[in-house]
Amino acid sequence: MSVSTNPQNQRTPPHIATLILMSGLAALAMNIFLPSLPGMTVHFQTDYGLMQLSVALYLGTSAVFQLFIGPISDNIGRRPVILVGLAVFMLATLGCLYSTSIEMFLFFRMCQTSIAVAMVLSRAIVRDLYDQDKAASMIGYVTMGMAVVPMLGPAIGGMLDQLFGWQANFWLLLILAAATMVLVWVDVGETVTKTGQTLRQQFAEYPELLSSPRFWGYAIASGASSGAFFAYLVGGPFVGNVVFGLSPSVLGIYFGAPALGYFVGNFLSGRYSMRIGVNQMVLYGCTSTILGVVVSLLVFLADAASPESFFGLMVFIGLGNGMSIPNATAGMLSVRPYLAGTASGLGGALMIGIGAILGGITGALLSEESGAFPLLYIQIVTATVGLIAILVVIRRQKQLGL
Repeated sequence: MSVSTNPQNQRTPPHIATLILMSGLAALAMNIFLPSLPGMTVHFQTDYGLMQLSVALYLGTSAVFQLFIGPISDNIGRRPVILVGLAVFMLATLGCLYSTSIEMFLFFRMCQTSIAVAMVLSRAIVRDLYDQDKAASMIGYVTMGMAVVPMLGPAIGGMLDQLFGWQANFWLLLILAAATMVLVWVDVGETVTKTGQTLRQQFAEYPELLSSPRFWGYAIASGASSGAFFAYLVGGPFVGNVVFGLSPSVLGIYFGAPALGYFVGNFLSGRYSMRIGVNQMVLYGCTSTILGVVVSLLVFLADAASPESFFGLMVFIGLGNGMSIPNATAGMLSVRPYLAGTASGLGGALMIGIGAILGGITGALLSEESGAFPLLYIQIVTATVGLIAILVVIRRQKQLGL
């Protein structure tokens, strides 16, 4: 990908590395401070349950915020929205650092969701520049940053906390955001032709997306794939600690297994989406997820489960996500290409919303008596819904002759 010397020029493609860093920063902001939650609970003199709201409120606010990112960027352009979002994120991060109460911290933590512009619009920029299959390939590469960060983020955060305290995590986010803003200013030109519509007119076009069976098919396939992973984020630590009795340090090593699969799945998307097509890649991704979870369930039913079998088979969920999410996203953005930003925001909101709901259900159902079975059943049902959704899309496209 080449770079224009004038970042204000229309449709000037950024380097792929810039988009990877943008999506990686958005993922890092979500999870780098998780190992610090116990220490932050003491610092703010609150209870752990209230401190955990820094995760739940962040996800909920992010889902709502993403509904607005797309239409606004379709209206005024990708570049200014990204720059403003990064600026707000930096101010919110300073607010987190200097908060004097848990209520103040949670407020600024919700403001940090402005970083979602980096994730949503990095995908929309790709769709601005390429057709559907090529976009799926490029989105696969872009989201590789989101595969590495969940694996490394908490480890980095834990190390910084141990050396310098919990604030070090937020100072790192501030420094990375400032560096990303400079990079965006230099490298990211405008890639969308502005619609000239008012925001009311932009939001009025949501029904056009919501009335499309293909959009819903892709959105549900993407949401179901991410939902299986969100359920794992909630249930995996429980299974490792309660079912298998793993120590936190050993659990941390096992827990990153799906990220390895996700990285491979993203690579496969980048390599083969143009050749195979987005629908087939989503189909293969959902099938991979179902295969891994069904085999894990059978191993548990045979009373032969081990940490190696459970976490090893979770690699297939990461692999499935890596193939299905980039391709389903490219499909969503291609249903109405002129609404790519709107579709990216709405699809992202649905994905995070579905994932957060499934994660909450998983946490409520798991107990010492139930073991890992509620998690596995939820993952099987979710992955099957995703598989059905993409089969409906394939059938619909045949009916439309696409």
